[in-house]
Amino acid sequence: MKEDGAGRGNCRSRDGGNSKSMNKNYNPEKHHRKSIRLKGYDYTSEGIYFVTVCTYNKECILGNISNGKMLLNKFGEIVYLCWKNIPTHFPNTRLNVFFVMPNHIHGIIHITRRGTACCAPTKAPAKEYHNSKANVFNRPVKNSLPVIIRSFKSAATKQINLLRNTPGITIWQRNYYERIVRDEKDLNQIKEYIINNPLKWELDEENPQKIIQKNEINKGEIRK
Repeated sequence: MKEDGAGRGNCRSRDGGNSKSMNKNYNPEKHHRKSIRLKGYDYTSEGIYFVTVCTYNKECILGNISNGKMLLNKFGEIVYLCWKNIPTHFPNTRLNVFFVMPNHIHGIIHITRRGTACCAPTKAPAKEYHNSKANVFNRPVKNSLPVIIRSFKSAATKQINLLRNTPGITIWQRNYYERIVRDEKDLNQIKEYIINNPLKWELDEENPQKIIQKNEINKGEIRK
């Protein structure tokens, strides 16, 4: 399976970014918001994962969207480079498409045998979306997805806080969203979603303005 480059800045991946609209069967709000961690799943096993990491309180500190293009600021550049360098620190990983948004990053990570390519998407049960939180009952497993994401978040946090002279300030939400990619079709749909994300920022559930509008609508319904 071909590995694509990362989307950056101009909302295109190295495969061109001229993707068709996302398959209607893929619903990021449904899949990402009301999900649980798969019990007993081995996150050190070979597989492909769709990961979303949001900033603390979903603050737009990584840049802004202008005319459908993501303009990274210095913090966004740090996040971009930290994600890009994941395979340098974890030889058992390969990166597919990823994209930094104003208050989150989407990325596809291949967990592989050490130093080898992952040849096919993982077959997984239907309920494969979940919200990963720190597990106080289990010790982190070396080279597992939770350790990889924790390392990425830590590196980006340290560099951003060093740049703005704010040691110890939280940058990321404690949890992150992850999904096991089931097959080639699933992978292609997710890639299209990531690439097209900046173009649909006004409708994005992570957009603070969208959240405010949604809350106002809910308040209006309650008053009725």
